[in-house]
Amino acid sequence: MAVTLTYYGHSTFLLSNGEVSIVCDPFFNGNTWEIAKPEDIKCQYIFVSHGHGDHYGDADTIGKANDALLISTAEVAHKAESAGLKAHAMHLGGKFDFEFGSVRLTPAFHGAGIPGGHAAGGIFNFYGKTIYFAGDTAFFSDMQYLNRFGDIDYALLPIGDNFTMGVEDALLAASLIKAKVTIPIHYKTWPVIDKDPHDYVKQLEATHKLKGLVVDPGTTITL
Repeated sequence: MAVTLTYYGHSTFLLSNGEVSIVCDPFFNGNTWEIAKPEDIKCQYIFVSHGHGDHYGDADTIGKANDALLISTAEVAHKAESAGLKAHAMHLGGKFDFEFGSVRLTPAFHGAGIPGGHAAGGIFNFYGKTIYFAGDTAFFSDMQYLNRFGDIDYALLPIGDNFTMGVEDALLAASLIKAKVTIPIHYKTWPVIDKDPHDYVKQLEATHKLKGLVVDPGTTITL
């Protein structure tokens, strides 16, 4: 079955093959894009990159409603378990196989949003498609090695600035990652991250000859 990606604005997206789905950084209540509500989300898995409220978001509500398994760092997983969710704890550099494929946790240079933790990104092998979700991160030079684990089909990179990489840093990051397609995320949710994803894609293609794709919030694409 085809793999789809639905983008809900900010850093929230859902991967699905029509039968199995994973929602990532499920921020719905308070997300100014107002694309969906927690009760709209049907999934078997949840991935949380770190503990800030705009990323952990509505994980508790969605996890309980769907009896979903939350995948994250050990500290975030413990937070979820304390709230009554099922959780699978991982940490940076670790990889684990799930029914859909695998998740490898990558560094993200950002606050953990929870005591003792570390922010993370993830490389997902989801039914044969490889997706790198950078999470909230600053630029770091080791991004150049992420494709050593295999070609990356899609990279989701924050471009909003202030809290994460801005356009300039995200262009440099994409030039190192060399994904087949780069999708900008984490922009325009609030005025402080009001960056233009179309400008980012235009610069990416002009400067680095790499393909970018703007996925408008509320849109579903086939990977």
